[in-house]
Amino acid sequence: MAQELSEKELLKMEVQQLKKEVKNPRALISKTGKEIKDYVEAEAGNDPLLKGIPEDKNPFKEKGGCIIS
Repeated sequence: MAQELSEKELLKMEVQQLKKEVKNPRALISKTGKEIKDYVEAEAGNDPLLKGIPEDKNPFKEKGGCIIS
């Protein structure tokens, strides 16, 4: 689609996108970073990548080995 548009049309679309983005509310990283850190620490106990999956609930556990005879 972008190949069919002229450079002027592409620039116009970019300006429209930038106008939308400038309206987004922004927050200081000092505030949001702390909020993200607090959330991650609070949810760490529920994260299977950190605590692992119990063997009885692991759907990817090997059911049996391969036997070559």
